[in-house]
Parts: sequence; C-alpha cells; structure tokens
Amino acid sequence: MSTGQLFITVGAIVLLTLVILRINNVFFSTSSVMLDTKFGVMAVSLGSSIIEEATSKAFDSATDTSSVSSLSSLTDPLNLGPESGEVYPNFNDFDDFNNFSKSTEGDSTFQSAVFNIKCKVVYVNPTNPDVPSSVKTWHKKLTVTVTSPSMSDTVKLSTIFSYWYFR
Repeated sequence: MSTGQLFITVGAIVLLTLVILRINNVFFSTSSVMLDTKFGVMAVSLGSSIIEEATSKAFDSATDTSSVSSLSSLTDPLNLGPESGEVYPNFNDFDDFNNFSKSTEGDSTFQSAVFNIKCKVVYVNPTNPDVPSSVKTWHKKLTVTVTSPSMSDTVKLSTIFSYWYFR
C-alpha cells in the first residue's frame, strides 16, 4: 500500500466516523423531541381532565342544590376553595378547585414521569377575563398549571365557567 492509498483510506475512515456521529446525534435529538412531546400531551391531558371535572360541578356551593339570582349569595372571592370537610375527589362545586394541587408521584399509571398539578380559581369580569376580579361576578376562571421535572416547559390551561339560570 502506497502512502497515497494510506491517506485515502484514513480519510475515508474519518468521513465514515463523522457520518456515524452525525446520524447518532440526529437519532438522540429526535428521541428527545419525541419524549418531550409525549410528556406535553400527557400534561395537556391531565390539565383537561381537571378542567372537565371542575366544569361538571355546580358553579358555587350556593348553587349546588338550588339556584341563586343575586351575586350576594355567591361565595366571597377571599373564601374560594373547598368548604370545611370537603376533600378531593368529593368536591361539589367549581371553586373547590382553588389552590388544589395534586402529584402523580406514586401513581402506578404514570410510571414514565411525575406530574405536578396546581389549580387557581378567581372571579373574572367578562370584559377583561385575564384580570382577577376582587368582587363577585357570574364568571369564574380556573387556571390549571402542569409541571414535570421531565418536561422543559410548563403547560398552563384555563377555562371560564359562567352561571346561567333560566326560569
């Protein structure tokens, strides 16, 4: 083997090594994106489940068994949250989810990652639903925040639940 052939062989080996490294890097990057997407979908699913569960409840503890026609009958904004003795999953109204938090740690159905869920319920004015209202309104906003050490981002979902009474 001449010196020229030796250089060509070494160059080919170097090129082959670079191609293999590049392909491994692409596989690793794709795998990372797929896991992040999987955890993101799971976080959105968890947040949506909490929202669906909350909206299936009564608007307020005052509307749990009867209807109200005055804002003064509703729960005070400073008292939003579960009433005395109420614990999850036996909440009876929407605002019981205020300051509710839950973790999937120890849940055998979530073996791939641990998710932490936090909820916040506030009254909102329909003209500016992004700003919490300090007074009672016919509209409450639930914001669900889902985080996980396995995700790079935080998933934040919100919904507005309104009280409608028809005679």
